Amino acid sequence: METILEMFAYPFMVRAFLVGSLVALCSALLGVTLVLKRYSMIGDGLSHVGFGALAIATALNVAPLTVALPIVVIAAILLLRLSGNSKIKGDAAIALISTSALAIGIMVISMTTGMNTDVYNYMFGSILAMSKEDVRLSILLSISVLILYFFFYNKIFSVTFDETFALATGVKANLYNTLIAVLTAVTIVLGMRMMGALLISSLIIFPALTSMRVFKTFRGVILNSAIISVFCLIAGITVSYVYATPAGASVVVINMVVLGIYTIVGIIKNRVHS
Repeated sequence: METILEMFAYPFMVRAFLVGSLVALCSALLGVTLVLKRYSMIGDGLSHVGFGALAIATALNVAPLTVALPIVVIAAILLLRLSGNSKIKGDAAIALISTSALAIGIMVISMTTGMNTDVYNYMFGSILAMSKEDVRLSILLSISVLILYFFFYNKIFSVTFDETFALATGVKANLYNTLIAVLTAVTIVLGMRMMGALLISSLIIFPALTSMRVFKTFRGVILNSAIISVFCLIAGITVSYVYATPAGASVVVINMVVLGIYTIVGIIKNRVHS
């Protein structure tokens, strides 16, 4: 309890918990859909695009989020279009865009500021990286993502499980796939400052995979993923504060532990029912 009170005495820790929890919640909700559609690596691809955008923003000395957000959203829509093209499959499209963006980012950095502390923070995350302006924008965008997700929940459910049937019943599947991609892009950009470009995709993948070890219904997986994601984020930041470890890596390690526990529970549950 003393440690918790001590953490909340620092404004940057309050910002980290607030924004981190919102981003974790958004990531968990979108992650279930992305994993079920076998498109979970989109987070990894978009995070590399985000790194390239942040590098350009640093070189131009402008606000990182205002540059990264539109670039990553455009990349998400482009990725969706490319993966829909039979000539370029989803995994190839992700590799094509992510490696190109990463290379551009590294080139821009090497020619301007050099590989400094900011670059390290972008790659691996830092709870100190978020300014008050970033926090306000992050809260606004996170709430927007959550509202849009719940407003279009039924449509997202339809295109997740049977896109062909959804099209046959009049659902504009392409529109909702684009919406999923855009919401994912926004979430990736918001989470990159804390988790880093190399680890942000873990927020999308781990909670969904963990929940699927035990729960079998879409709603059950969604709700449990949300709880797991926020818990692991808070536990990870706490570990990071106490042991002075990188925030992003700490969150991922906690997610790994929880995945292991759920896997064991799932095995026991299956044996009992069989």
